[in-house]
Amino acid sequence: MTIDDAPRDALRGGPRELLRWVATGAAVSRADLSRLSGLSPSTVSQRVEALINQGLLEETGAGRSRGGRRPRQLAVPTGGAVVGAIDLGAHHARVGTLDLSGRVVQARTLPVRIEDGPEAVLGALLAEVTTLVGDDPVASADGSAADALRGIGIGIPGPVQHATGRIVSPSRMPGWNGFDVAAFCAGRVDVPVIVDNDANLMALGAHRTAHSELDHAVYIKAGTGIGSGVISSGRLHRGAQGSAGDISHCRVMADPAPPCTCGNAGCLEAVASGAALVTALRGQGVPVSDLTGVIRLIDDGDRQATALARQAGRAVGEILAVVVNFFNPQVVAIGGRLADCEPLLASMRATLYERCLPLATQTLLIERVAAGQDVGITGAAHLVIDHVVAAA
Repeated sequence: MTIDDAPRDALRGGPRELLRWVATGAAVSRADLSRLSGLSPSTVSQRVEALINQGLLEETGAGRSRGGRRPRQLAVPTGGAVVGAIDLGAHHARVGTLDLSGRVVQARTLPVRIEDGPEAVLGALLAEVTTLVGDDPVASADGSAADALRGIGIGIPGPVQHATGRIVSPSRMPGWNGFDVAAFCAGRVDVPVIVDNDANLMALGAHRTAHSELDHAVYIKAGTGIGSGVISSGRLHRGAQGSAGDISHCRVMADPAPPCTCGNAGCLEAVASGAALVTALRGQGVPVSDLTGVIRLIDDGDRQATALARQAGRAVGEILAVVVNFFNPQVVAIGGRLADCEPLLASMRATLYERCLPLATQTLLIERVAAGQDVGITGAAHLVIDHVVAAA
């Protein structure tokens, strides 16, 4: 069993959780960590020293005394060491550097052409990460900017075999099938590179940012494509091969059933994704070129676009109702460009309440992902931070 698969209770007080408590301000001393974890002071001290030796924690001075020796305060270093993050989309990529607490240091959005192929696209994005690290005045102050980079996390808009970093049968990504992203990157950078599906990274970023106290959650990424990430027992759940949460090719009832890029008909992605809305509107004679145009029509109250958005919301709700009844999460949150589409969100919410058991929705939160455009790179950074902490 890997650290990612371990039950949450078994990891209570593990290095990753100790780091998270300090990063969030829940703990500022070893005594705080001992109280929160239930571990002995000597065990906490050993784990803290290991994190300090790895540069993941630092001592910042003496805190307030409570009747004895003043405790040494702990903090996550905010200068120097950074992690790189890439959130790749069909048409744009968000690239950034984040400190070891998961705070964004620098970030940029770049246009990409996914059809240019993995070598060209990933080569350019890795170069951009290197540029961002070199532009960081703190990381490069002593001339060791290259040493400041601790790892890079990459989100891919398609199925990823997480254990190998290889892409498997992606939709709308010609030339990417079977590509070994991890091996390609290892030949170009001297730090760990960890690859995952973009919806998983959105889920990880959103959970760490807004719902870290919850154990079970489902996060939907709805943009040009559609997918989801699952948090179980407080951890990202990938399943046996890394495809857990891939709702894009679950079939919904649609008449006629539109063809999907996977070769089947009636898949959720073929009915409810941004690309599906563009195709449907064009079929009705509406001159729309991309998802931005669709959203603009919906915001303007266009009848055809609004009706399609409501249909898409019902389709997403139908699939999520199965997920909610089966998995019983505490929160369902939707992110991506379609998350701000109120007709879609309202229909999704109504369908969930209609199709789910009352017990499953009694305390269920249904909301938008609130972390903004950096949620993907935040998740990518935490993926790397977790890897570094596990190594420590």
